[in-house]
Amino acid sequence: MKKFPKGFLWGSAMSAPQTEGHGSKNGKSPSTWDYWFEKNPEKFNQDQGPENTSNMYETYAEDCLRMKEIGLNSIRTSIAWTRLLPDGKTLNPEAVAFYRDYFQKMKDNGVEPIMNLFHFDMPMWLMEKGGWEVRESVEVFAFYAKTAFEQFGDLVTKWTTFNEPIVHVECGYLYGYHYPDVVDFKKAVQVGYNTLMAHVRAVEEFRKVLPNGEIGIILNISPAYGRSASPEDEKAKEASDLLNINSFLDPAVHGQLPEALIQLVKEHQLTPETQSEDKALMQDNTVDFIGLNYYQPRRVQAPENPKVPAKMPEDLYMPYDWPEKKINPYRGWEIYPKALYDVAIMMKEKYNNIPWYVSENGMGVADEERFLQEDGMIEDDYRIEFMQEHLDYLHQGIEEGSNCFGYHTWTFVDCWSWLNGYRNRYGFYRVDLENDYERTMKKSGLWYKALSENNGY
Repeated sequence: MKKFPKGFLWGSAMSAPQTEGHGSKNGKSPSTWDYWFEKNPEKFNQDQGPENTSNMYETYAEDCLRMKEIGLNSIRTSIAWTRLLPDGKTLNPEAVAFYRDYFQKMKDNGVEPIMNLFHFDMPMWLMEKGGWEVRESVEVFAFYAKTAFEQFGDLVTKWTTFNEPIVHVECGYLYGYHYPDVVDFKKAVQVGYNTLMAHVRAVEEFRKVLPNGEIGIILNISPAYGRSASPEDEKAKEASDLLNINSFLDPAVHGQLPEALIQLVKEHQLTPETQSEDKALMQDNTVDFIGLNYYQPRRVQAPENPKVPAKMPEDLYMPYDWPEKKINPYRGWEIYPKALYDVAIMMKEKYNNIPWYVSENGMGVADEERFLQEDGMIEDDYRIEFMQEHLDYLHQGIEEGSNCFGYHTWTFVDCWSWLNGYRNRYGFYRVDLENDYERTMKKSGLWYKALSENNGY
């Protein structure tokens, strides 16, 4: 049997906007998702918007029992900024009561809450001022973070600032998958930098409010693998890692941006506006742990016609279609479990062997009703196989000394997934959208319960 370290976290991850529902009720103000769905519903899968999602605002008490039922000892979810501080300043007492009861019920069922502050859900009142493009966002986020720490710090000891901050940079400011659907490399770099400084300021506030707690950041890690060992492909791989991994991971752990990244953005006339105190703030506010989301690798090659200055990331590195790849056809993502071992060793060798955990790993599959058995259970052996293949490599990394303390899947119950709605399902529990959001455990839930109880497999 492959055993994991004592006290290992077996859990799942989710987010407020993707699970809570009640998107326009109970004092909550609109996020960019609420606004975009109202303005352009045709962009969303089957007109599935952010209003109801998986209705956990009403079902959280029963869902906390379900967490226990499949052996979860931890859950990472998020607080909705738009619910807690609808105008950015005024505390919503109903939100405080909801979250406090939610977190307490997790704990009552032996589930440790790991709380995240921002999961792609920019308040519309801030977006109207420029969102992450403007420096004001740094301070209003720090105020929100401080408020959350004060309201829930007695219930939650592990916190994270952002989930996958590179996603709202890429999707909102380069590729049009998220609002405001801007395509501008220089703006994207500024958005990334202001997000980084918002993270730094939140860590600073955390140290004042909860000096005995732990704080980190959740980053999606898609390690780059070059087409070849040629200098050109190696340069493309380095550029990809600098922009997509080192840009947040280095300052979070080492307290500074890599010099190579600073020179790269300077060479391509992308240098963001900064403030004189930023370097010292970064240095003084590193994290206690890191969460890494891993789904797929990034295969890259040198661009055929690179431009200087670069207009898009593709001028620095191009995608490479590896002919030996294994694909999840529903998501279009490569399945490459060995990268999780490479990530584990990277954390050991390049990031001081800081405590870290797999904060998301999972497989989305469409039309799962095909696998519905007579007893009402979806037989998702493909999901079990996916998890075990990744855990094999994670276990190897831990055996070689990587300081990993947990594994969280995406996700606990089938959830709403932005423009994709409910097209692909990821959960241990099926959510029946036609039958009052009824939950039914999938076969993977039974497997995960045994995994957690045995602390291995």
